[in-house]
Amino acid sequence: MMKTSYHLPVLLEESIDGLNIHSDGVFVDATFGGGGHSFEILKNLSNKGSLISFDQDPDSIDNCFDESNFYFVNENFKHMKRFLKNLGFTKVNGILADLGVSSFQINTPERGFSYRFNSKLDMRMDKKNKLDAYQVVNNYSFDNLSRVFFDYGDLNNSKKISEEIINARSISELKTTFDLNKILKPLFPERFFNKNLSRIYQAIRIEVNNEMDVLKSLLNQSCELLVPGGRLCIISYHSLEDRIVKRFINNGSFSKEVEKDFFGNFSVPFKKTGSFVKPSEEEISKNIRSRSAKLRVAEKL
Repeated sequence: MMKTSYHLPVLLEESIDGLNIHSDGVFVDATFGGGGHSFEILKNLSNKGSLISFDQDPDSIDNCFDESNFYFVNENFKHMKRFLKNLGFTKVNGILADLGVSSFQINTPERGFSYRFNSKLDMRMDKKNKLDAYQVVNNYSFDNLSRVFFDYGDLNNSKKISEEIINARSISELKTTFDLNKILKPLFPERFFNKNLSRIYQAIRIEVNNEMDVLKSLLNQSCELLVPGGRLCIISYHSLEDRIVKRFINNGSFSKEVEKDFFGNFSVPFKKTGSFVKPSEEEISKNIRSRSAKLRVAEKL
């Protein structure tokens, strides 16, 4: 039974349409979470079709289905190709990834994803990971902290934020989210504090979970795994993720321009399917966390 409070599936109909499911195909849900997208994919499959879902969060195991054509892998999707091969799948017809943090994770105080709860600085998607938010905040150098806040939070005052953190931790280590919030509060006007805090937490979370490199790995693996005509559907939530996905679909790489060989030849493995899709006003009213979502769909050539 799914935990309906775990996560409302974002852009559900649009992503299922984007996958262009045929009933006997093999499909991957790279971010199982509460199982909402996976459940809908399974409804469209026959007994000959298969769904393989990945999620590194052990809490997501509780949402699994008892279906003979459903396989759950409790691992990060950066290992997708290897685990698919172990299950006997070398090619798939569609890959879906919703890159958002689940409502369940955000609303579980001890996970440390939210600035709203006083909890240990953690933010690990995979609880087995050694790096957590505590280590980033208390051990990273000034330059590394500034890089994280500038690159992943798009914060122009990244150096000032880093300076405040380093000054505070030299007096006493920052153990909890509220410890961190307290020292950041003087840096921002009251009306913009939560918005900036969200970006700071986002930046730390991306660093802790190595999210950008993991996303690039997923996209590169999709080239090898998808059959011609197979679909790639990615739901992103901030400009850094979306830029990576957009460039990969358009250019076949993570560069601004298409990469050419010595002779000027180039090969782009995907063609985009329509423009990006955003949630309707109705969906946003039901699930405020969907407001920044963008779905991009591409077809393997």
